[in-house]
Amino acid sequence: MINAKLMQLVVDASNDGIVIAEHEGDDTILIYANTAFERLTGFSTDEVLYQDCRFLQGDDRDQLARRVIREALKKGQPCRQILRNYRKDGTSFWNELSITPVFNDAEKAMYFIGIQKDVTEQVLAQQKVVELQAELAQARLEIAALKR
Repeated sequence: MINAKLMQLVVDASNDGIVIAEHEGDDTILIYANTAFERLTGFSTDEVLYQDCRFLQGDDRDQLARRVIREALKKGQPCRQILRNYRKDGTSFWNELSITPVFNDAEKAMYFIGIQKDVTEQVLAQQKVVELQAELAQARLEIAALKR
């Protein structure tokens, strides 16, 4: 059996942010955050405990991913979404958030495990590809017009 100290060392050794949250009314309150979460967000554990994770979106709350996450939490279902978050210093990053519910004996979702990965480079590269594809399509239209 793995003891609590070893489990803590393992979770803190992760390169990905790991949080544990529980429902409190309409909020999902953080009750644990590992050191990778601190590195990723710039917030210390003491600053984020007992807060809802939505503070990471700052004023950028109108994201489809947030609605998908909220619905999954209500239904006690796992989900994975990419959303824009903001570090303590205000810089943005793209966060692939994977949420898994943990159920009690009565099959009620009591806790949620969140795994956070910084996917900023991948999202920006994908956005650049879309831009280049649009430019290429426009260039093809212009070439076709010149051939007429």
